[in-house]
Amino acid sequence: MGFKQQTLLSIFLLFTVSANSDLIEEKNVEDGDLIANKCNLFQGQWVYNSSSNPLYDSSSCPYIDTYDCQKFGRTDKQYLKYTWKPMSCNLPRFDGVDLLRRWKGKNIMYVGDSISLDQWSSIACMLHASVPNAKTTYVREYPISYIKFEEYGVTIYFYQSHYFVDIDKEARGRVLKLDHIGEQGNAWKGMDFLIFNTWHWWTFTGNVQEWDYVQYGSRVVKDMDRLVAFDHGLTTWARWVDQNIDPSKTKVFFQGISPDHYVGQEWGSKSNCAGEQQPINGSRYPTGRPKAARIVDIVLGSMKKPVSLLDITILSQLRKDAHPSSYTKDHVSTDCTHWCLPGLPDTWNELLYAALV
Repeated sequence: MGFKQQTLLSIFLLFTVSANSDLIEEKNVEDGDLIANKCNLFQGQWVYNSSSNPLYDSSSCPYIDTYDCQKFGRTDKQYLKYTWKPMSCNLPRFDGVDLLRRWKGKNIMYVGDSISLDQWSSIACMLHASVPNAKTTYVREYPISYIKFEEYGVTIYFYQSHYFVDIDKEARGRVLKLDHIGEQGNAWKGMDFLIFNTWHWWTFTGNVQEWDYVQYGSRVVKDMDRLVAFDHGLTTWARWVDQNIDPSKTKVFFQGISPDHYVGQEWGSKSNCAGEQQPINGSRYPTGRPKAARIVDIVLGSMKKPVSLLDITILSQLRKDAHPSSYTKDHVSTDCTHWCLPGLPDTWNELLYAALV
């Protein structure tokens, strides 16, 4: 019998649980006692705190490019004053020095699209703020970028992979191979921690679509239902993890679906994320979780090797106010997909930290 889906519902211990289970043990961060409690770190609400400040100043962080919203003209700062509060427990306070010590001598890799880049830039800034005088090496290239904190021997990589599966150039055109992960998989091996994310590019059509055909098995088609394609591709990734990862050497996380906010009707608006300055009240998004999130649940639940789910979907759905909108480097269009830095990706990394302490 294989492992069931392992979700990050615990600050202190990670248990192998079913995809729908919320029962965990929690470390009370106030008194340090280990208590039994029903607590899901991903169920809660955003709480406004006028005295709350970001974990870093974007003007002092050299690792942010496109999504520094304050730099590119956003004048309101209310979106920086909201903190995530789980329903019945607390997140541990982020301690960058502690995280660097825990990761001493380790290699960490974020694998995915520009959403992963957002999160990678975030953790780089969070750690830089904790050890501002630390010697670092920073390399920004395609498809692999990294920052190394020399004193700690910690290297944090970003590997750009929009789909995980391959796109091959053939005589007929670019073919998305839903059943195959080739050379890029070699770059993922040998890491101590892997944080995977994909979904954003699966929905693209027209000129921004990166492929001309889709192949699964022996069938080659011009297009197919994107959720079905995503299911095929994610299943191929799951098989790769099962065949190539040794859980005693590598801890694998999957970052849940990051939502967008282009359809204001979903929260009772006639517009999109532009001009939004407050999260959605409460703990539920009006239209529920996206269908892609359910596919993630099913695929992870079928895996033999343990993969921990950072289930950030709902808490991110509530943050219609946290996107760059027009406050980006290029100002080409309204961006309701990515996230301002500082901002929501910092919370994602706080949740990752919570899984490690």
